Amino acid sequence: MQNNISADDLLVFLAVLREGGFRAAAQRLGMAASKVSTTVSRLERELGTPLMLRTTRSIRATEQGEALAERIIPLFAKIDQACADATGSTNHVRGRLKLNVPGAIVPDILPPLLAAYRERHPDVVVEVHVENDLVDIVADGCDAGVRYGDALQDGMVSVPIGPRRQEVGLAASPAYLERRGMPDSLEELTGHDAIRYRLPNGSIIPWRLRQGEQAVEVTPLTKLVLGVNALNSGLAYARAGLGIIGMFRNWMDEDLALGTLVAVLPELWPQFDGPRLYYPNRLASPPLRAFIAMCGEPKIDAR
Repeated sequence: MQNNISADDLLVFLAVLREGGFRAAAQRLGMAASKVSTTVSRLERELGTPLMLRTTRSIRATEQGEALAERIIPLFAKIDQACADATGSTNHVRGRLKLNVPGAIVPDILPPLLAAYRERHPDVVVEVHVENDLVDIVADGCDAGVRYGDALQDGMVSVPIGPRRQEVGLAASPAYLERRGMPDSLEELTGHDAIRYRLPNGSIIPWRLRQGEQAVEVTPLTKLVLGVNALNSGLAYARAGLGIIGMFRNWMDEDLALGTLVAVLPELWPQFDGPRLYYPNRLASPPLRAFIAMCGEPKIDAR
């Protein structure tokens, strides 16, 4: 970043994104709209790239603008937190934090984050709504949502939450593998019994694996189908020997360590980007700002 780009310039840029326009941002900041526009244009010149797409009806971030916002929002949240710490007001955050999250992050990603957050901000009431469908978090009355990258609402600011990368693995019980044998190729895998999940729209979640640099989709013999709302019950059926399950690897770590489940074709397991916290393009509430700051810290593990 150039030395003549100030933090104030970046705050103006974020205000335009959050308020959805120069005039609304100017009102929020107590500045002239022309000054806001000039500041953003100067920032774009200094960086050598457009940050916003402007039309007569709307303003939205370019890909470069979204990337910049993603990097600097947690930094400013940390600055807010540092100032609160310096004045001894870190525990003075009060109010409500309402999150809409998918079931996939409930067992192990969300609990340590909320435990650490509650320790720092005991006066905040946290409310968690668990839904696997993509919902309008504003209409639902939520401060923020958590989803994976391909299922984020349009027009939202997002930051990583939890692991930056995750992995999906395949596993089965020792009894099942003794009975049916261990598959050693994709071709053999298609002949095995599978425990799979059905989405609310009726489709069954495919098994997508990695063979070298290629992504491949496998269609095994589907012998048990569970709804995604029963996501965390699938491992119990796998332990009972009902077939091979495709599941988040971190959910299976304990079973794999204990030997109650055995890894199947681990060289084919795919990795993907971890979940993201997203919220509207407006100024976040103090409870949400504090949560954003914490999400940007090194890994928190309450176990």
